[in-house]
Amino acid sequence: MSLKIGDIVPNFTAKDNHGEVFESRNFLGIKPLVIYFYPKDNTPGCTTEACSFRDQYEDFKDLGAEVIGISADSVKSHHKFANKHKLPFILLSDEDKRLRHLFGVRNNLFGLLPGRVTYIVDRNGVVIYVFDSMNASKHIEKSLEIIKELVL
Repeated sequence: MSLKIGDIVPNFTAKDNHGEVFESRNFLGIKPLVIYFYPKDNTPGCTTEACSFRDQYEDFKDLGAEVIGISADSVKSHHKFANKHKLPFILLSDEDKRLRHLFGVRNNLFGLLPGRVTYIVDRNGVVIYVFDSMNASKHIEKSLEIIKELVL
């Protein structure tokens, strides 16, 4: 199953970069979300993407949205990654790839790399946009554009 535009994001839990249990029900249906799946901490494209979300994070917050990054890296890896790059948003550990499966994020590059997909979710928990591209820099720009349209 793959979440697509119009689908309601199901509730889920995962450990965040602080080792705390993140519960989606505390966000879904409350505020717009930018949920982005990325391949791996500390790789060039993923670091660029995370730092770009960091640099635009206040713009997302000003629009009432929350940014959530998800990869299969461990809580410890996420903690180091977030501290090193001063990432102010939530990173979730998906070591068992349960969330990837729940959202339907497929591997890219002949199945070798975990996919890079961003989901924009409105304040009702409905997916309003899905952006699937290995071009890390495009995700932030498109996400901010969609959130602005949603709020205005």
